[in-house]
Amino acid sequence: MIWTIARRELRALFMSPLAWSILAIIQLILAFLFLGHLDVYLQVQPRLALIPNAPGITEIIASPVLGNASVLLLLIVPMLSMRLISEERRNRTMTLLFSAPVSMTEIALGKYLGLVLFLLFVVAVTALMPLSLLVGGHLDFGMFAAGLIGLSLLLSAFAAIGLFVSAISPNPTIAGIGTFGILFLFWIADWSSSDSSGPTHRLLRYVSLVRHLEPFLRGVFNSADVAYFVLLSVVFLGLTIRRLDADRLGV
Repeated sequence: MIWTIARRELRALFMSPLAWSILAIIQLILAFLFLGHLDVYLQVQPRLALIPNAPGITEIIASPVLGNASVLLLLIVPMLSMRLISEERRNRTMTLLFSAPVSMTEIALGKYLGLVLFLLFVVAVTALMPLSLLVGGHLDFGMFAAGLIGLSLLLSAFAAIGLFVSAISPNPTIAGIGTFGILFLFWIADWSSSDSSGPTHRLLRYVSLVRHLEPFLRGVFNSADVAYFVLLSVVFLGLTIRRLDADRLGV
């Protein structure tokens, strides 16, 4: 049933004009940024040729584009996740959902998987821009692959947080605003501490999403960063399931 629900959510996203509009806007903005990074590389290329072990097109173009995509999708994911469950509540179809022969775990995982698959499609389309550089250059595939994995893990965490906020919100608009607020707080968590050596700063630095994404963009695959994203996704999925169970029982 998880795959059935996931296919239904994925089909609904691909049939939604909003999703296609968002996808077009994302690609338009990223294409503009990609061309900007490419222009910078072409300007500094003569000087880079004189520097030993100089950064290549992966460091100057591909990784920054993936970093730009992460910031852009921070704004976009709330618009995609806000309707997952809150729309069922607004349309008063939650009772039909709860009476279906599926568990709350299957409902949560199915909706989550559907959104994650759509976001992975966005990542795949975004990857085509750096891959086009192979026509006239060379990519560091290790660094590029690490960046793609990091972006995919980040978006998986985004989706889990968005699903949870959608589960606790009475309507999609509140869910979208709430999701963006939580994601933004996770993004800038360590900005609020001025003591760079204190335990509070270390805690906030660990919580910060961007701090765990940066190593991937540099080509560093750290299992601790993978564990962070996986744990964050599991925690919010667990909270979503508990919320759905409480709604089903009328608690």
